[in-house]
Amino acid sequence: MRVLMIASECVPFAKTGGLADVVGALPRALANLGHRVDVVIPRYRGVAAGAPVGRVTVPLEGRLVDTDVYATDDRGVRFVFIDRPEYFDRAQLYGIGNDDYPDNPVRFTLLNRAALEWAAASGEPYDVVHAHDWQAGLAPVLLGREFGASGALRHAAAVFTIHNLAYQGLFDPGWLPRLGLDRDLMHVDALEFWGRISFLKAGITFSRLITTVSPQYAREIQTPAFGFGFDGILRYRAGDLIGILNGIDYDQWDPCRDRYLPVPYDATHLEGKDAAKRLVLETFGLPTEDEVRRRPLVGMISRLVDQKGFDLMAEIAEKLPSLGASFVLLGSGEQRYEDLWITLARRHPDRIGARIGFDEALAHRIEAGADLFLMPSRFEPCGLNQMYSLRYGTVPVVRATGGLYDTVRKFDPSTGEGTGFMFEPYSAVALLETLQSALRIYQNRPVWRRLQVAGMEQDFSWAGSARQYVAAYERATIGI
Repeated sequence: MRVLMIASECVPFAKTGGLADVVGALPRALANLGHRVDVVIPRYRGVAAGAPVGRVTVPLEGRLVDTDVYATDDRGVRFVFIDRPEYFDRAQLYGIGNDDYPDNPVRFTLLNRAALEWAAASGEPYDVVHAHDWQAGLAPVLLGREFGASGALRHAAAVFTIHNLAYQGLFDPGWLPRLGLDRDLMHVDALEFWGRISFLKAGITFSRLITTVSPQYAREIQTPAFGFGFDGILRYRAGDLIGILNGIDYDQWDPCRDRYLPVPYDATHLEGKDAAKRLVLETFGLPTEDEVRRRPLVGMISRLVDQKGFDLMAEIAEKLPSLGASFVLLGSGEQRYEDLWITLARRHPDRIGARIGFDEALAHRIEAGADLFLMPSRFEPCGLNQMYSLRYGTVPVVRATGGLYDTVRKFDPSTGEGTGFMFEPYSAVALLETLQSALRIYQNRPVWRRLQVAGMEQDFSWAGSARQYVAAYERATIGI
């Protein structure tokens, strides 16, 4: 099949979260199965890849906008970049701090229009237009209304993937004419959402098939608790909604060949974990004596926001230094949580380390050097770090939600079987009790080793997930 993917980020070119990892890895997995994939993203500041391959002209804000197109081939996938500096040559992808760029509706309408315009003129027909998250939500609308009659897209089916329902692309309806869209889209059966327009709703409403990033999350978003106001429309489209678990890229995340680790290791030779642990402790300025290294090390790599459970962590923060473990945190987010962890690290320099920001090499080393990995999320569409942790023999402690529920097998103390620890009520008490239980089990080295090996034997490669996407594409194209 020939697939056009449209997204706002993709590794290794631009990344703020897991969306970029998926859009970077899934196309390569599809290519390995014999399919052809073109991935279209903006050419943000700092993206130097690609050579010019043409120019497209799209209607926007009452004028015609000329946009350069760049492309490069990488491991069987063509990556295409939409280049219009006034919209994409900026300090960040979506905004500064917690403030979105006010012209985001225009920026991502340009991405969608230019991607489709370029694809329609490419000559060879596409089977599927696969749009990711709200930034690509207009693609299914435009495909059906403007690009479906002729050209290379006339037989293409729209598939839309929800990576995180909490981000909905909500804007004032006054944007419609500026984006070249008819006002009839301001309708409950189109883009209207509580008096505003939603790019996310556009993708859901106008696509033949909707996917999301884990089976459990597909069930959860049909409930008021996790639907963020979209549960009704998702229940209505339940027959077209599929949960496909994200995979992880074992070319990048595998301890036996990870270029960031001081010593490689695998499930039969775990000695390299101790070398990584020492390096992590050194990096965070924590003691490295043998006695300290015998303590369990709990790692966290996360956005510091309520969704990731940092409100629960704040409730138990003062108890952490007395749990008989060391803690390291890498991430950024809300100022109050950044301040909390910086303060904890300053007050307990022998137990807690915090690094605000992101560092790819350090993220790999934390996954390898930690003994436990903590993800107490309120909701988690899929999550990747728990799967990285399993691969690295780092036992996850998670809440039973979304992809965490689908990927971690809860430890059963009666049999010693499982791959991690899990709690269900979203409460600080449940989190603390589960963490304390995991730290007790850590002292039982044979049981802990069995947990580590069981996790490392799990297969979350993209190959199986890619086959499920192919089945979804085939289903979406039936009758077209």
